[in-house]
Amino acid sequence: MVDIIEIIYLFILIVCSVAAVRMKDLLSSTVVLGAYSLVMAIIWMDLNAVDVAFTEASVGAGITTVLIIAALSRTTRGEYVPGIEERYKTRKARRLKNGALFIVTLCTFGVLVYGTMDMPNFGDPDAPARHHVADRYIEKSHEEVYVENFVTAILASYRGYDTLGETSVIFTAGVALMMLLRRSKS
Repeated sequence: MVDIIEIIYLFILIVCSVAAVRMKDLLSSTVVLGAYSLVMAIIWMDLNAVDVAFTEASVGAGITTVLIIAALSRTTRGEYVPGIEERYKTRKARRLKNGALFIVTLCTFGVLVYGTMDMPNFGDPDAPARHHVADRYIEKSHEEVYVENFVTAILASYRGYDTLGETSVIFTAGVALMMLLRRSKS
């Protein structure tokens, strides 16, 4: 059964995403997207995915928001594009564009819902992850990794390459953004 708090979270996410897309001020849109990431971190915590929640809070709400604000400090805050008024001058063209975007969004939503139909229910004790993976981690993590806490063993050893990959991607993105945002001395 769906709790009322989950419905509230979903409503907040929808409001944040619609507001971020509709805003013309890019700084305000960035702040709203930071709030969206913060709510997503809360949802991940509610789902007991602490590592994902921590990553979402630090990367999504934290560093991404800071980097976008830094990029906006070197550009204009508005979304002005010269000549855009002539392209979408008539209401019919605007309605056609909005209708096409709505159809694409609806199709994407349908594909995503179809893709989740085979997933086991949340917390299902008969889910494959609970039968094979969790039992092995609980029973054999100490003798394979020699760490008392099996959660630490999973994050530090079993998922070590995954964590290394995530860290490498974040580091590379940070270096690339620092190179793009640096000020030239000329």
